[in-house]
Amino acid sequence: MKFADLHIHSFYSDGTSNPQKIIELSKRENLSCIAFTDHDSVDAILNFPNLVYQGVEIIPAVEITTEEERCEIHILGYLIDYQNPLLLKKLDFLRNMRLERIKEMIKKLNNLNINISLEDVKSIATHSCLTRLHLARALLKRGLISSVLEGFQRYLGENSSCYVAGFYFKPSEAIRLIKDVDGIPVIAHPYNIFPQEKIFSFIDYGLEGIEVYYPEHTLSQINYYEGLAKKYGLLITGGSDFHGEAKPQIKLGTFKVPYSIVEELKKKRYER
Repeated sequence: MKFADLHIHSFYSDGTSNPQKIIELSKRENLSCIAFTDHDSVDAILNFPNLVYQGVEIIPAVEITTEEERCEIHILGYLIDYQNPLLLKKLDFLRNMRLERIKEMIKKLNNLNINISLEDVKSIATHSCLTRLHLARALLKRGLISSVLEGFQRYLGENSSCYVAGFYFKPSEAIRLIKDVDGIPVIAHPYNIFPQEKIFSFIDYGLEGIEVYYPEHTLSQINYYEGLAKKYGLLITGGSDFHGEAKPQIKLGTFKVPYSIVEELKKKRYER
């Protein structure tokens, strides 16, 4: 039986592993197919022009950051035309928003007499756009927090003292963009969307899938999202949300979904 992991981050966003290393790990984990879902970036995919490497199939994908009512919402796009100028222009805009957001968070941290600089963060994010995880890791490296989790709980998480929203892209816009570049829009890790009723509005926007199998989903949540997918005709996806050493507790292939899920995505994509 063939398996896939459809949620993976490389060092082109907030992961720590290069794409080739991830492929090697995938082979050891008996994965036949993976998706690099870097935040607002498709740079990892450009390493593999044939979308296959060492026998591992690579699904063109991205994780787009959106915001609604100060709630950060991530939309996965699968089987996208990753070289489409419309997509690349929007991703560039979002990466610039990320940079400005990190600058504002650093200002808030400095106002609390926490001595951290943009250069500290950039030294962590050598290859990628800047994220809150990079900022948390920079704080940890400087000894200003005891763990990444503490960084998010005290300073960087939503409703924390130094959180900045800063994204000007709505879920409806991301769903439309993904469809415009021939992709399948899927809501990522829906368990952290509040209130949960927001998911129904995303379906109205044209959402076509939901990430059911995810490390932090409980069994009851998995059952609920499976039922939601069945009721509304949504595709089911899943993956580990691998970040390498940035989140060492999450291993590649934590959630190995059957390859039939990939086949369903392809069927949806090519029946249009």
